[in-house]
Amino acid sequence: MTQSFQTLSGLGQIADQYEAVFCDIWGVIHNGREPFREACEALERFKERGPVVLISNSPRPSLSIPETFAQIGVPGEFWDAIVTSGDATIDALARRAPGPAFKIGPERDDKLYAGLELNFTDLDSAAFIACTGMYDDNEHPDDYTELLGEARERNIQMVCANPDMKVKIGEKIVWCGGALAKAYEEMGGEVVYAGKPHAPIYRLCKSWLDEVTGHVPPPERILCIGDNIFTDLLGAQAQGMDCLFIQDGLHGETEHKFKTLLNSYGVSARYVAPRLMW
Repeated sequence: MTQSFQTLSGLGQIADQYEAVFCDIWGVIHNGREPFREACEALERFKERGPVVLISNSPRPSLSIPETFAQIGVPGEFWDAIVTSGDATIDALARRAPGPAFKIGPERDDKLYAGLELNFTDLDSAAFIACTGMYDDNEHPDDYTELLGEARERNIQMVCANPDMKVKIGEKIVWCGGALAKAYEEMGGEVVYAGKPHAPIYRLCKSWLDEVTGHVPPPERILCIGDNIFTDLLGAQAQGMDCLFIQDGLHGETEHKFKTLLNSYGVSARYVAPRLMW
């Protein structure tokens, strides 16, 4: 069945239909190196109508996101709250503390573990794996085949703090923690996720709305915005929310390729736009 969707020129076309927005960060608001100013302005205008929650699969706590914004020049404060996969994963890690854990991921993600009192060790002694990504942005999932195979032989669980498979940094595609988690699952390993498209991160977003605004709109009145089919789009679909999909080339550079990919995975987008703007 061919998926149909409405192509939008801007968020303003549909803003009146929604009470809140859950918006992805990387690929929508910035590309890791520079901000998308039209997207920031669009969210600022929606914020005049209702709450904007930034929802990211970053493995780091949400408190670190404004610092990242400042580093790359993201303008303004166009959000009411930020919720990350790191936030949603902290509970899963805390329940497993003190471990010991085997850590996979770059040092820049270590903020996730602050205050958790986790003990880190080598793979042979670990009770589980804590994965935020690859050690180096130039690595490929195949580089971890031997390590993951050893973990599978020991039958230890992986907690994945970033379900994204890949991300664009500028024009470069970089593999993420989700790619390692998928490889581990294909070996028969068990993986625990909390970020998009899984339910825990959406529960956190709704809890924030309830606590601060005293109101959680019904799913059909919350608009999700994102650029990843396997996290943003599938997550919105599972939650019964509409999605404005930003087709930035991460999944098919042409409309035909995009539709083909949607059909192959049985998902649909209500709205599509090449970039977020008002």
